[in-house]
Amino acid sequence: MTVQEQRAELTQHTLGNGLRVVVASDHSAPAVAVNIWYNVGSRHEEPGRTGLAHLFEHLMFQGSEHVASGEHFRLLQASGASLNATTSFERTNYFETIPAGALELSLWLEADRMAGLLAALDQANLDNQRDVVKNERRQRYDNQPYGTAWEHLYALTFPNGHPYHHMPIGSMADLDAATLDDAAAFFRRHYMPANAVLSIVGDIAADQAVRLAERYFARVPAATAPAQPAAVPLGPLAAPARLVLAEQVPSPALYGIWRTPPDGTSAADAADVATQILGGGSGSRLASRLIRRDELARGAYAGLSRFVRGDSTAMVVVRARAGADIGAVQAALDEELARLADGGPTDEEMQRAIAMKEREWLDETADFGGQADQLSHFASLFGDPGLAATVTARLREVTPDQVREAAGLLRPEHAALVVYPGQDGEAA
Repeated sequence: MTVQEQRAELTQHTLGNGLRVVVASDHSAPAVAVNIWYNVGSRHEEPGRTGLAHLFEHLMFQGSEHVASGEHFRLLQASGASLNATTSFERTNYFETIPAGALELSLWLEADRMAGLLAALDQANLDNQRDVVKNERRQRYDNQPYGTAWEHLYALTFPNGHPYHHMPIGSMADLDAATLDDAAAFFRRHYMPANAVLSIVGDIAADQAVRLAERYFARVPAATAPAQPAAVPLGPLAAPARLVLAEQVPSPALYGIWRTPPDGTSAADAADVATQILGGGSGSRLASRLIRRDELARGAYAGLSRFVRGDSTAMVVVRARAGADIGAVQAALDEELARLADGGPTDEEMQRAIAMKEREWLDETADFGGQADQLSHFASLFGDPGLAATVTARLREVTPDQVREAAGLLRPEHAALVVYPGQDGEAA
């Protein structure tokens, strides 16, 4: 059953301590997905302490009041579960899909770390996970070709001090500077029932799921959730920003970001369709122009990162052919951006783009885990998990005029670019 079909079956309940519980029963398979979104991400970090949100994602698996370090993973995996966690700008989520019989174990473990993580948080755990995160940064960012592109781009796109100026991974210096007191204060400020949403999807009756949530989470003390700053979109960049990195990379490349309207708006939906037309798959404009016609690139992609409490970001990545002139690549990209902004999409492009976005959404919500994550997403960031059922309908309402207007925000004069010219290119 898809999220779209679940709307009438959603059960919502708020515990006395403020935890919001969302349940969607689906008896098509003997499994259950448990998903907790905490309303904390890198945008909630203080200057000089970047990376704490992501560091805490790791610390949450290092034991709690009644669970030894490493036992969270071991117990659930021994029960047949798959589990993980992720951190983004606006949230941190923890999730597992389990056999239906292991639901109580999952809820007990999640409640124990929500209530009693600080009982197990010590200097050894902090130092160990700090090293894990620093190594992750080395592997995924610092020692990876093109690895720091997005870090540079967000710094170019959002001014210093803006919540989206830095990436969730944080800086090495800030990770080194984090103290045990910093970590404990971060947990107390953000990890509480009133700042979380628990979604349960699968082979469980709604009333039983609510009773189990009450049984395991009601003991977690109530606390006042931190206020969320109002969204203040900045709008398009007033002037282009460009950084050239003369690094050893496999081939020249160009990365671009544009500020676009916040999520939850028809303008964001239109920007999503516009980026799909530009660089979504082999039939997109960038693939047709840069890969097949001009033979300048070996890959071209465009997409949208949706943010609720500020500007979203439209992104383009072009990996050029070895030896290609990156200036010619940028000129061709600029032409395609202007062509969509001036002429708008064709009817065929609209149909294709919307169909592909619908397919992506159906892929994301094809299993219990994906459904639970989207319910938590809309409950946490928009206050209404039922909005998950409106995603494809909103996409189908996007018009060609709206797409042309959205494409107007993606003109070259509003771009933040990181350019890798290759070995013979210009220096930064």
